[in-house]
Amino acid sequence: MRNKASNWILAMLVLALCAMSSAAQTAQATPPPPTAPHSTVFPKPVEKNLPNGLRVIVIPRTEMPLVTAQLLIKSGGEVDPTDLSGAADMTASLLTRGTSTKSATQIAEAIEALGGTLNAGAGWDASTITTNVMSPRIGQALEIIADVARNPSFKDEEIERLRRQTLNGLRSAMATPGSIARFVAARVVFRDSPYGHSLSGTPESLPRLKRDDIVKIHSMYYRPDNAILVIGGDITAANGFELAQKYFGDWQNPTVALPKLQITTPESTASGRRILVIDQPAAGQTAVLAVRTAINRDSPDYFRGIVANAILSGYSGRLNWEIRVKRGLSYGAGSSLDTRRSAGSFMASAQTKNVSGAEVASLTLAEISKLATGELLDSELSTRKASLLGGFARSMETTGGVVGQFGSLAMYGVPLDEINRYIASVQAIKAADVKGFAASRLNADSTSVVIVGNAKDFLPDLQKRFSNVEVISVADLDLNSASLKKTVGKN
Repeated sequence: MRNKASNWILAMLVLALCAMSSAAQTAQATPPPPTAPHSTVFPKPVEKNLPNGLRVIVIPRTEMPLVTAQLLIKSGGEVDPTDLSGAADMTASLLTRGTSTKSATQIAEAIEALGGTLNAGAGWDASTITTNVMSPRIGQALEIIADVARNPSFKDEEIERLRRQTLNGLRSAMATPGSIARFVAARVVFRDSPYGHSLSGTPESLPRLKRDDIVKIHSMYYRPDNAILVIGGDITAANGFELAQKYFGDWQNPTVALPKLQITTPESTASGRRILVIDQPAAGQTAVLAVRTAINRDSPDYFRGIVANAILSGYSGRLNWEIRVKRGLSYGAGSSLDTRRSAGSFMASAQTKNVSGAEVASLTLAEISKLATGELLDSELSTRKASLLGGFARSMETTGGVVGQFGSLAMYGVPLDEINRYIASVQAIKAADVKGFAASRLNADSTSVVIVGNAKDFLPDLQKRFSNVEVISVADLDLNSASLKKTVGKN
């Protein structure tokens, strides 16, 4: 009897555990609907221009005794000379590696003594130097920023060390399908325009970079009339402006005018569409990217664009749901809308087995197409909006996030009060807005496809699905031109 009773109890426990597991799986498959968004008011920035043209923005936020300061130079990788990609990124990265009075080690020790951090680098449209410190030490940290921004030494040994490090990183990247695909996608979308080259440079361009090239980039673009200083955290506006004047007020502009850069980006069209395969026989997996031009940051379609992208991207987004969850063809699929000053790009990506490369390419374009023509329920739209708003809210939880958000708005000439209109602007987007944006800005018929992997496993299937498939061996790949293919006799 005892054994029967014990077995019965054990059976009931197993059934209960199975029921709990089933309930948990059901809960995961059907998450609760998002709650209504909370209204909130973010910190209000105060700004002024110094006599030398430096724009100073202070965002008081006193919840914690921390301050983030960022000096933003309104020029980045887009100003690289045609044959010297990576010049702006190397210039920015060298700033913290020595000045006329301090070595790289002394700079690191100085910021460490403050209990802070110091980072510098270039992106598209901007180069930045950023520090995070306790609020009583922000003055000393700003003194360091002013020194590295205005007085970099660009020592030959530091240039060579950084060159070696960057080249090693590029060699590693060129061994992975995903990295190769992203490099190639930039050329496919932007071709020979300034946004088309690799931000960090190429194995051919980096050895050509000389100290004089770096000094020229610095002297031409690192100037107060091309800079914004953003300070956020436990600091008053008056104190922020006083420190800005103390450490940057005597910064002089060069006698020559700031160069005016005009970026003309070719539009993605059906006739210009490319189905491009980079054959990498050693690849264990295949990277699939669908890429095209999109909108710039100050476009009136900005909020329609980011909501449309949110429908496609994220774990619960359509791309991941179709490619990973339903079919198990990838560990993850998603998309991004990269908005810049003069142009933008849209990219949908996934990594899959070599044999399923063609199938994933077709599925990716199909999901993009459905966004323009298929049904978009309010329940799906509200869920993806909630995800988008949650990400925005998290970015505003730290002083670094606040400074980054306001710095981006200032850099792109967007009114700073957009911060307090962000939630309402996202919530105002309707299904028709998303479908209209997808139809006009994300047309699948004019979207190019880049596939990097072992071509013999997917090329026959791809050629059945698409016409005019180009194939370039990874050994013949040239990232320095829009053709992407090495020519005979070219280095």
